[in-house]
Amino acid sequence: MNRFPIAIQPYTVREAMSQDYVGTLEKLAAIGYEGIELGLPPEGMTIDEQIALLNRLGLQVIGTHASFDNLDVDFGRLTDYLHRTGGKYIALSMRFDSKDDVLRKCEQFNTIGELCRNGNATLLYHNHDWEFAKYDNEYVLDIILRETDPELVKLELDTYWVRKGGEDPAAYLSKLSNRCPLLHIKDVEAGEDQFFAEIGEGILDFRAIADTAAQVGTEWLVVEQDQCRRDPFESLAISYRNLANMDLIASKRANPS
Repeated sequence: MNRFPIAIQPYTVREAMSQDYVGTLEKLAAIGYEGIELGLPPEGMTIDEQIALLNRLGLQVIGTHASFDNLDVDFGRLTDYLHRTGGKYIALSMRFDSKDDVLRKCEQFNTIGELCRNGNATLLYHNHDWEFAKYDNEYVLDIILRETDPELVKLELDTYWVRKGGEDPAAYLSKLSNRCPLLHIKDVEAGEDQFFAEIGEGILDFRAIADTAAQVGTEWLVVEQDQCRRDPFESLAISYRNLANMDLIASKRANPS
């Protein structure tokens, strides 16, 4: 059985984070999550104070998300932040309106990837479903993979959005050998709405996904649920518990209370 350390993308609890930053991180750590994709601390907290908090909670910063549909970002500031917190990855997502737009942005991704590498970080592209639109009968995401340097630009594949885009997550992941160090794992409800579901509560086969992730060299599984039908902390606890029940967690903390 292939097992992974499990991280959390706190976008799931974004409202709670804005209201009670420390308390939210405490709750995530109490569930059992060991890694976190986290950005610069909120106003009034220094990076040193944030690091002390994370160390107390046993949460390791694995990366940060730079932006959505915006490349006007101080990537040097982010690489410095990751250097201090021990993280490695900077993720971004974009929208595209033509094949030429995709190609132009791929050139920018390569340039940014070089900047990240010079700062001892790795750039990741995080997909949604619109990267499964086609130009000249080719997925946008396939164009990105072809037109970017695999040493400079890797993927943070998202299982939910791959499925929403019409592909099987494990099958698509199998094409990403040494190119998907972080995998966003989300489940999807059965039915036409394809609403988000807790891991193990929907239709995706996470044992198959984990097997493929091990084959392509994925380092962390990262739980995220964009929208929840129940309290988001409850959803995240269910996802963690189900991952433990599937024996997919490589951790001394794999048995949640």
